[in-house]
Amino acid sequence: MTALLKSLALAIALTLSGTALANPFGGLFGGGGGEVDLGRILKSAQDAFGEVKPEQERTIGREAAAVLLGAVPLAKDQTLQRYLNRVGRWVALQSERPDIEWRFGLLDSMDVNAFAAPGGYVFITKGLLLRMGSEAELAGVLAHEVAHVVKKHHLQAVQKGARLDLAVGLAGTRMGEEDRAKLDKIAGGFKELYARGLDKDDEHEADRMGLVIATRAGYDPYGLPATLQTLGAMNPKDGSLAFLFKTHPAPGQRLDLIDSVFAPLEAYARQPSVRDRFLREVTAAQKRGAFEDPGFRLNAAVSPAAARHLHRHD
Repeated sequence: MTALLKSLALAIALTLSGTALANPFGGLFGGGGGEVDLGRILKSAQDAFGEVKPEQERTIGREAAAVLLGAVPLAKDQTLQRYLNRVGRWVALQSERPDIEWRFGLLDSMDVNAFAAPGGYVFITKGLLLRMGSEAELAGVLAHEVAHVVKKHHLQAVQKGARLDLAVGLAGTRMGEEDRAKLDKIAGGFKELYARGLDKDDEHEADRMGLVIATRAGYDPYGLPATLQTLGAMNPKDGSLAFLFKTHPAPGQRLDLIDSVFAPLEAYARQPSVRDRFLREVTAAQKRGAFEDPGFRLNAAVSPAAARHLHRHD
């Protein structure tokens, strides 16, 4: 079992503390601290998971983000985080929900995976970033996660899977035991969801939408397929892939379904991959020690393009 999978399994067994809910992104992402007033935003099950207002969705998203960050912290390289946010926010502006306050984070894990949370939170791991060879690939992966948020896949899945009963309003900013228990049920729904993954249909829909969103952003539409091809070519017994394969359809299956809807995007295949800028950012971060990890070294087996770029500029 990989470190990330173990961490999320542990998170499922634990109760999310009030401290974890207070501004989980710290100085990087801003936002208010303190406990969430669920009495104001979760008036009923329909309000929470039906027609969710942006403010409500954002608060629910903070619960989900806290679950992820309780298992794996953000990488400490602020320059790389800013780069990820620049790319991600530009991509998200091309989606059907450009008005969300989108936030992107690089998780400090060498496992290969990506996650989204309601309200505009998107995360990828360092391990996945290092399997990419261009900004178009990064944009394609981020666009896939943006699509999950646009379609509210996680909200719908938690409602369906956890059958949360939030019909009783939770009043006040200081929660009693009963209110805290209801808050924990929300977090528990997301813990289980991230451990098992979304339905395959949701993943395939996000792939299709992600292709369009990344293409609208001006990138080569083959970015996401290129990343899937890289993952599909990796040894399936590689421990860094265990959690990805547990929570997502196989890369080959995803590529087959992408091929069936790719024809309209062929006209945009000449759009740039923005390879050089991506490799400059990744190799500069490598030199700053952003990817230091026991047993890990940036090499051709991990990221051929980044390795070649790094060795040219040593």
